[in-house]
Amino acid sequence: MAGKDYYQILGVERNVDDKDLKAVYRRLARQYHPDVNPGNKAAEERFKEINQAYEVLADVEKRKKYDRYGEQWQEAEQYYEAEREQEASRGFSWQPGAGQTFHRQPDDIENNLHNNRREDETAGQTRVRQGQDAEYPVELTLEEAFNGAVRNISVQSKQFQVKIPAGVNNGSRIRLAGKGPAGDLYLIISIQRHSLFRRKDDDIFVDAVVPLTTAILGGTIQVPTINGTQIAMKIPPETQNEQVFRLVGHGMPHLGYASRGDMMVTIKVTLPTGLTAEERTFFTKLKQR
Repeated sequence: MAGKDYYQILGVERNVDDKDLKAVYRRLARQYHPDVNPGNKAAEERFKEINQAYEVLADVEKRKKYDRYGEQWQEAEQYYEAEREQEASRGFSWQPGAGQTFHRQPDDIENNLHNNRREDETAGQTRVRQGQDAEYPVELTLEEAFNGAVRNISVQSKQFQVKIPAGVNNGSRIRLAGKGPAGDLYLIISIQRHSLFRRKDDDIFVDAVVPLTTAILGGTIQVPTINGTQIAMKIPPETQNEQVFRLVGHGMPHLGYASRGDMMVTIKVTLPTGLTAEERTFFTKLKQR
């Protein structure tokens, strides 16, 4: 099988049932959870792989497609659907063999499905691939990417409304079958830069300003989240400036799944100003220790 073997990642047989699959997943998730392995990058990557594998194998339909095509089952479905449509238009009946493994990379799929020649239309809004499909750029805020969004699309006198799923990222492609001028329409997603949050894959990064006294003595701070709420987060005594804390499950949605990435909170310790004479004496004594 090309790419990652999800069965091997979880250490289960291909005929594993749902009950055993869930039991193995829970054991591995506990073993490699970031909270159990703070600062361990290898464990963090292993945890992500375990979640990715389980999300596919625990879903009956996704598992069938994975068993048939391999890790790139999503791209393979699109590729084979296009092949079937092309063969049907020529009067043929075509179907990939059962158990056939998909080895093409996404760029290879594009080269097979479409011509590389493109023509720019109307101020560059829609790019048509000759004789086939079109691309339409869509810009979203980070909040819209988190929650999902609705856009009104207009392409060559065609007007329609589309729902953009939560979790899309820069470069995400959303296929709208039959909505192009002479084929399908692909929405090409770009995400605006946010003033507060930074995104890497499906993790969200944010800074939290903390008074020196709280950093030294410990306490509870309020951390903003991408959905507009705040989370009460406890920080331990003697927390260092630039120290990073992970809030599991408070990041961006994983596209197509119910789970979410994490939020990484970087502590920014602020120094006091306008010190009283008594406070200056205290810091002087502290310096002399």
